[in-house]
Amino acid sequence: MFTFDGRVVLITGAGSEKGIGRATALEFAKAGADLAIADLDFAGAQNTCALIEELGRKALPIHLDVTDPEACEKAVQEVVDTFGKLDVLVNNAGISQKVTIADMTIQDVERIFKVNFYGMFNITKPAAAAMKERGYGRIVNLSSVSAKRGGGIFGGAHYSAAKAGDLGFAKNFSREYAMHGITNNSVCPGLINTDIWKTLPKEQADKIIENIPVGRPGEIKEVAAAILFLASEEASYITGEEIDINGGMHMD
Repeated sequence: MFTFDGRVVLITGAGSEKGIGRATALEFAKAGADLAIADLDFAGAQNTCALIEELGRKALPIHLDVTDPEACEKAVQEVVDTFGKLDVLVNNAGISQKVTIADMTIQDVERIFKVNFYGMFNITKPAAAAMKERGYGRIVNLSSVSAKRGGGIFGGAHYSAAKAGDLGFAKNFSREYAMHGITNNSVCPGLINTDIWKTLPKEQADKIIENIPVGRPGEIKEVAAAILFLASEEASYITGEEIDINGGMHMD
């Protein structure tokens, strides 16, 4: 069991009722952390915060569009003003789109990159500055198996490219910030048992499962566990790396 007593965690995109972000937030709270929950869906962020407070921890809901750099700077400052510091950032906000390259438009590409890559950059930059002042920080990015195997589940090529960009950014970030006590790692989930998975026709679902050696979709709690590990003291000597959580669908 990892301990986050006294730690302050900011998670983006954690307002969804059954998403990875909310599940991760609750695990951090159980481990002793106070949290800031930033989401475009402010009501969702408030609901996540209410659940955190039920666990006896402090929680701050923030209405945030990660595509807005100025709003991201203000969000980080609000966290520091409220809690006095920022220890952990989880870049969970993201969107996907199932579309072929032939049908893809430049507007599609821009929309996916603005959230999945630019959004990650927009919040990471001020968060890193706040962490650098104290000489400590953990940043965990939510990438995807699609970034490593070139799609094949839900997203299109633009999604794979944006998520691959997150991995490259984390490696370069690690070279620049490791000396300041800040790590940046990523998790790359494969097929996870979310609402999207449950809406797939049985024939399509069975075909996807055939390509997963463990024979099932992953659970949200399994992704959350990996995130907590990378954000923990025990992972202090790991940076610029990614953990694949895909049941063997892709192996490096």
